[in-house]
Amino acid sequence: MDLRRLPISKPASLFYPITRPLTGVTFTFQRRHDPPQPPPLQPPSPPQPPNPGLLNWVSSILSNPSLDSSKCESLIPLLSPHEFDQLFYSLRSNVNPKTALHFFHFASQSFKFRFTVRSFCVLVHLLIASNLGPPARLLLIRLIDGNVPVLCADPNSKHIEIAVAMSELNNVSQPALGIQALDMLIHVYCTQFKNLGFGYAVDVFEHFSDKGVFPSLKTCNVLLSSLVKANELEKSYHVFEVMTRGVSPDVFLFTTAINAFCKGGKVDDAIAVFSRMESIGIAPNVVTYNSVIHGLCKSRRLEEAFQFKEKMVENNVKPSLITYSVLINGLIKLEKFYEANCVFKEMRSRGFVPNEVVYNTLIDGYCTMGNIGEALQIRDDMVSNGVTPNSVTLNSLLHGFCKSNQFELAEQFLDKMLASGLPVNQVVSYSVIHWLCMQSRFDSALKFTTEMLLRNFRPSDSLLTTLFVGLCKDGKNLEAIKLWFRLSEKGFAANTATSNALIHGLCESGSIEEVVRLLKAMLERGLALDKFSYNTLILSCCKEGRMTEGFKLRDEMSKQGIDPDINTYNMLLHSLCSMGKVDDAVKLWVECENHGLVANVYTYEVMIEGYCNSGRIKDAELLFSKLVTKKVEPNSVVYNTLISAYCIDGNMIGALGLFHDMKNKGIQPTYATYFSLINRLCNIGNVEDAKELIDEMRRNDLVPNVACYAEVICGYCKLGQMDKARSIFLEMSSYNIQPNEITCTVMIDGYCKLGNMEEKNILQCEMAKKGIVQDAVT
Repeated sequence: MDLRRLPISKPASLFYPITRPLTGVTFTFQRRHDPPQPPPLQPPSPPQPPNPGLLNWVSSILSNPSLDSSKCESLIPLLSPHEFDQLFYSLRSNVNPKTALHFFHFASQSFKFRFTVRSFCVLVHLLIASNLGPPARLLLIRLIDGNVPVLCADPNSKHIEIAVAMSELNNVSQPALGIQALDMLIHVYCTQFKNLGFGYAVDVFEHFSDKGVFPSLKTCNVLLSSLVKANELEKSYHVFEVMTRGVSPDVFLFTTAINAFCKGGKVDDAIAVFSRMESIGIAPNVVTYNSVIHGLCKSRRLEEAFQFKEKMVENNVKPSLITYSVLINGLIKLEKFYEANCVFKEMRSRGFVPNEVVYNTLIDGYCTMGNIGEALQIRDDMVSNGVTPNSVTLNSLLHGFCKSNQFELAEQFLDKMLASGLPVNQVVSYSVIHWLCMQSRFDSALKFTTEMLLRNFRPSDSLLTTLFVGLCKDGKNLEAIKLWFRLSEKGFAANTATSNALIHGLCESGSIEEVVRLLKAMLERGLALDKFSYNTLILSCCKEGRMTEGFKLRDEMSKQGIDPDINTYNMLLHSLCSMGKVDDAVKLWVECENHGLVANVYTYEVMIEGYCNSGRIKDAELLFSKLVTKKVEPNSVVYNTLISAYCIDGNMIGALGLFHDMKNKGIQPTYATYFSLINRLCNIGNVEDAKELIDEMRRNDLVPNVACYAEVICGYCKLGQMDKARSIFLEMSSYNIQPNEITCTVMIDGYCKLGNMEEKNILQCEMAKKGIVQDAVT
């Protein structure tokens, strides 16, 4: 920036004389660490006398009202930064500040001349003394941010070099000038360079205060309030303590300090400062009282907060809308809704119109408690008083609907908020989306999720997993895939567990070839497969009978450093056994054991079923014995498989032995257990034993189904015992078990064989009334 183009105007006076320090205010804060001290800035002492020729030459240039650039071009190459610094310091009382400013600009731009820090500070002093505040301020800014060449001992402590140079320029006869320069320096650090933090401003303040020089009261207020706003509370406590040594605090400085203590949870310290303030005759204003009341409310000290409110009234300080708002908020946080409403009514009786903050506080409190009805009444009152509900209001109500399980209304509310472009609370919004998933309303859940992604909100992993599972179960594979890639594009890549949910859903509803094609694209986007991913893919291959691909995936996971587990082998074993390749399954089991994997009950279940389906019952018996020896607890499936095989093989002794064994071990027989036994007993004519099993099922809270009854009826019919068959038939109806066409056909066939056409016709009429269609045999 061209410094010569700066507007030069006389600034308003910002400075006040230093007053006596307060001796009555005491603090116990720890002294902040000493600011860094720069290396010596000046040439080694004693300095050489200025060269008379150069001195006159520089003087002739800088004392003129305008700059002679031709003379500058001849002079500057002859000068070093320290030589010019010495000459400039000597001539400072005879220099024209505007000309000097132009000279600095010319030398910096045309010759890249590096002036010392002190030279810049001298020029700043000269500009301030001539009421050229704006150029002085800009020069300081350029010096600090490094946009002008400067000879600096240490760039990391440049602010201390500036402070040292400025403090050395203080003239006892012109103390106000030094204060103005200090004010400007601190103000620049607090405003123009606040992004760097306020440590620099504090260091400068401490350097001067250590020398007994303090900024004006106004600048003290700027520094302290800047620290508090930036949440630099510890620094603010220390700075306030130092300020009271050299500046008489006013109500604003005290109030800022009180606010800092309250903000930091040091309410007792704030009250101590409040008392000291009163003791020296400074009357607290409404902001002071509000700060203390707010601090007490935050600390849940409501009784003391109300005492301060009464005190302010006694001292003729009128409570403000903020006073009432803070008290209402404190009461709501303690769930004292009755008292909050009393304060609310008092506020309105004093002529205050509640603003959105007050209304929102009440609404949020009721919504948090799940009292949405009261919250809506306050919302209506809010609207009737001309206060427009904002996004805070609506998000509180949205939360209230969810809290009171009124998710249908919450959904409508969220839809309107999103359509209006209003900010929404992520957590509450995702509660609505989760509810939609639980209701299997995945289209709506996906719509809201997409809207949230447009706002750069990332759903939680658990919610995404639920949504992916639901979309796939609902047959919305394409939508699920698009969502996965949209997340990736937004930088919100789904984690492995969530991606596995999608892979599993796709495998359940699509072919493995389609899944593999999709996986290639997903892997390119950074998808990392884990053991669950591979097992899901292997399971899908096994279901489709693609054993070659299944084994390739098993090998691939090993290459990726992921060891196949027992579940991996169980899936492959099951598939081999289902295809009748029991010997291959045995070899695979041996391989599994060689890898140190321990078979679980499902492994035995798969292999026993494989042996039984292949008619190798002896091998199944041996494996069952091994299971017992290994102390693996058999389940009902293992027992049912062997019982069924024994029944088919005609070994009822073995079947019934296993039946009693499983009951003795506390394993509850299932429908499959009973059906196998009932079927075989009826086939060999032991129908009464089968009927006893029917009764046993009922005693064990297992309701016999129509298939079990059909076997017993068929058994009695074969024996020509139609009365008993008819009795079982009626028993079925008494338990609301409707006979099917097979049951009826067997009964009709039985009556026909006995020549009982009357009962046959009656039964056929009953079948017609019940809508049971007779088959061709009937």
